[in-house]
Amino acid sequence: MEFCWVTLNVDNMEQSLAFYRDLLGLNICSRFSAGEVVEIAMLGESDKPKIELMCNKHNKITNRGTGISIGFEVNSLEEAMAYVQSNHIPITKGPFSPSPMTRFFFVNDPNGIEIQLVENK
Repeated sequence: MEFCWVTLNVDNMEQSLAFYRDLLGLNICSRFSAGEVVEIAMLGESDKPKIELMCNKHNKITNRGTGISIGFEVNSLEEAMAYVQSNHIPITKGPFSPSPMTRFFFVNDPNGIEIQLVENK
């Protein structure tokens, strides 16, 4: 068994794509309609697990999971912090360093989903 993707139900596809594609640099592998009101975008590398953004134009998400974060590795935590701040994305928690080899901080995506940016030495 292999991990394929994680689905994020989003309120606005364009805002979410701006965050994941433009800010985090994820590629759009595919983007399509699933019926008249649902749009799906698969983000990531073609041969690796992906993030699936799903937007139902008739459903406003009111209850998102808590205690869940999605982690992305960065080369430099300082550069990542400066980058998100220069794009007007507030750091919600951190930075933290639970060990000498790991440092990270958190931001929220446009839907309030917690994103962890981590530097591993």
